[in-house]
Amino acid sequence: MDTKDDHLLSSGIPYVFRIQDFNQQVLALKNNTLIATPHSDHVTPVFLESMPCRDKEYLVTDKGTAIYLGIQNKELCLFCEESGGQPILKMQGNNVMALYSSVKAQKPFVFYQNQANNTSTFESAACPGWFICTSNEKDRPVTMTQNRGTKYNTDFYLTSMS
Repeated sequence: MDTKDDHLLSSGIPYVFRIQDFNQQVLALKNNTLIATPHSDHVTPVFLESMPCRDKEYLVTDKGTAIYLGIQNKELCLFCEESGGQPILKMQGNNVMALYSSVKAQKPFVFYQNQANNTSTFESAACPGWFICTSNEKDRPVTMTQNRGTKYNTDFYLTSMS
């Protein structure tokens, strides 16, 4: 693990950041739906918080760092589950500290963060090969895709708020 992860494990403090995609869209909540929208004075971007997954089952992997993702100050965590044979991204009332405190991981809430150069991807542990993505169209919900590099953005720039 890198220094940031070691700090998080020892401190128990979430890593807080804002996401921006290749099209300079940020994530925002609209009617309890996480959307990607161009940043402006009329948009309040959400800040995500992450904590590492401590379940040993998820620690040894070449997919990246196993983490939980939540929306800061909203008691909402992101998770991925299949619905009608299609993985979908949802939010559920929970908090990353509660997930972090659990020795046994809840698989739908685990994502693998893989950093390359100055971007990160977030792959679902419950649905391998599926990544959190934004659409190239504005004001669209944040979803999951297995088609990287097409009409969906799966590489994100993170701006640390911690």
